[in-house]
Order: sequence, then structure tokens, then C-alpha cells
Amino acid sequence: MRPPRLILASGSPRRRQLLQQLGLAFEVRPSDVDERLLAGEGPAEAAKRLARTKAEHGAEAGCLALGCDTLVAHGDAVLGKPSSARGAAAMLERLSGEEHTVYTGIALASPDRVESAVEATRVWFRRLSASECAEYAATGEPLDKAGAYGIQGFGAAIVDRIEGDYFNVMGLPIRRLLQLLEGFGWRYAFGSLRPAGRAADD
Repeated sequence: MRPPRLILASGSPRRRQLLQQLGLAFEVRPSDVDERLLAGEGPAEAAKRLARTKAEHGAEAGCLALGCDTLVAHGDAVLGKPSSARGAAAMLERLSGEEHTVYTGIALASPDRVESAVEATRVWFRRLSASECAEYAATGEPLDKAGAYGIQGFGAAIVDRIEGDYFNVMGLPIRRLLQLLEGFGWRYAFGSLRPAGRAADD
């Protein structure tokens, strides 16, 4: 039985990197979805809704579409992607020495079915000076990332500790992905997908 084609409904280079790391074949087809939050919507709810919408938009026959959305929550505020280096530095100063939570919604969809989940990871930044925030922002790395940092890049130097899934902070909770694949009848076989329940030497 041939595995379905996997469609990544996201332009995120981090998500591409993680799928490549797993050795899975996939196509990149970003979904054009309005990512504005709805009135009264919390970050976990919003991340899950947006992931489902992206996956549903990418679904087609013979494929499984993977949709994801990552949001950063600090107190009552939801932090998106900064639009400038100055905005990134201000966001980093706000998170300096503080805890925040990274929520990633993840969904898999076929033309007639969609399954989704949301993962939450708590992250603590070390205390940063204003000049450190400006220096990091000037690298350009924070500009396309929710919360204005990339834990897998230079941003590793500003994280004090995390509680939860590291890959979730990168934007793709791998454990959740494998669970969703199994729900569709496919298990991860270290570089490929096999029908769930089939032995490795079948």
C-alpha cells in the first residue's frame, strides 16, 4: 500500500527542516489564510482553528495536508511576528526575564476528514539588556517568527529553559504529528510511512 503524498500547507523553513530531518517526502504548498484572531479567542483555540483551516485548504485526493499555526502568549497578550527590527527588539524586551507559552496548532486533512491537536510549551528567557535585544533583532532572525525569536538559531542564546516539547517551539510538534498520522492509519518507520500495525520487516 503506497503512503499518501504529504502536503505541507506552510512556507515555514523550520517546518520544512523538521520534515526533512524525519526523512519524509512532502510538497510545500502554503495556504493563504487570514490569520487574524477572532474576538474572544484564546491562543490555543486560535492556533488549532488556523491549523485546521490551513490543512483543509490544502487537502486533495490521495494526499494528507499538514497545517500548523504557532502563537506566543505572554500574560494576556498574544504576540505575533514583528514587522520591523525595532518591533522585534521591543518584543524581546517585553519577554526578557519572563515566562511565555508557545502554542502550536497542528492538523492533518484528507478531502473528507480533518484531525487536529494543539501543543503548549513554556519558555523562560534569561534577562536581556536593551542592547542585547537590539543586537539580536538586527540579525534579522526574529522578523518572521512569532515572539521574535528562533530557538534553533541565534535565539538559543536568550532562552534560559523550557518545559515541554522543544520542536513545538520550532513550530512543528513531532510527537503530535506522529499521533495524527497514526490516526489516519500510518506509522512513522524512520524515513518513511508504513501502514499502522504492519511489522517493520513486512
